[in-house]
Amino acid sequence: MVDNIGPNHSSRQRGLRSSYTSYAASVAAVSGGGGDEDEGGMREQERLLPIANVGRIMKQILPPNAKISKEAKETMQECASEFISFVTGEASDKCHKEKRKTVNGDDICWALGSLGFDDYGDSLKRYLVRYREAEGERAANQNKAPAAPDDGGLPFSFDLMEKRRIN
Repeated sequence: MVDNIGPNHSSRQRGLRSSYTSYAASVAAVSGGGGDEDEGGMREQERLLPIANVGRIMKQILPPNAKISKEAKETMQECASEFISFVTGEASDKCHKEKRKTVNGDDICWALGSLGFDDYGDSLKRYLVRYREAEGERAANQNKAPAAPDDGGLPFSFDLMEKRRIN
């Protein structure tokens, strides 16, 4: 847990803790702890990932007969949404300092690395390279041939858990 980082941990880990603590404080200030809407006019259900998608992703790693409680799905929904907001906020700060208005995939990879999530950043960089190659090939094929039906998918997948499979 991030809150247990003490004097025996690296300055990077302590920096991550302070970054996350200030982020969590700003989220708490914005959400106000009261009603359904925060000051930005965004309802809680709008800032969270769809719970059906979260449940589907959770089921992928579990045996087919495993069940997931509603509470577990809601907890994971909240954690994943906060993590995405945390990383995106760091990438957004970088863009703001560089006077850019668009956050791109490279910014997200950088943010993951700067926050200490190097494994995720490296995996995402590899995915991004493959995605861009596939998109380039797709665009080249569309310019050469008449419009073909779109298969809607890419020829590869993104699996952060490949080395961390739960048995």
